[in-house]
Amino acid sequence: MNYRVIVEVTLREGIADPEGATIERALPALGFTGVTNVHAGKSFRLDVEATDESAALERATALAERLLSNPVIENATARLGKAGE
Repeated sequence: MNYRVIVEVTLREGIADPEGATIERALPALGFTGVTNVHAGKSFRLDVEATDESAALERATALAERLLSNPVIENATARLGKAGE
């Protein structure tokens, strides 16, 4: 069975996020006030063939840790997606 899985990759706590900082500094000039703590990351949508939801998440997590992220500086989390996501 195929399962839609969403993998989010973000920088670990304490790692500088220059992209997020640049976005945060630009927001007031664009009229967006009151927005703080901006962090940039990556999002991947995968269709994973597996026997059940747990196996799909396990496969996606392994893939994220080995290929989609740098585990030294990034965290990767996998969750099941909803239809159309």
